[in-house]
Amino acid sequence: SRDFAAALAETGIAHKRTRPYRPQTNGKVERYNRTMLEEWAYAAAYRSETARREAFPLWLHSYNHHRGHTALGGHPPASRVTNLSGQNS
Repeated sequence: SRDFAAALAETGIAHKRTRPYRPQTNGKVERYNRTMLEEWAYAAAYRSETARREAFPLWLHSYNHHRGHTALGGHPPASRVTNLSGQNS
């Protein structure tokens, strides 16, 4: 979309495209999408789409701050971020 392109241009970010459903080039994204579907989107019987959306921030926090990831030796992604306030680099 034009809005997306404009936002990228404002921040100096280059948009790089990859072939969809190609693990060799975007495996981490494909795995994240699968995890989201299994652990959040279809993990519970939500009463409505609004309820599903409201559950997302809690799941995302848990995913990033509490759920161990094998690629990180069992640590959550947030443990690798060194520029958060309250952390020393």
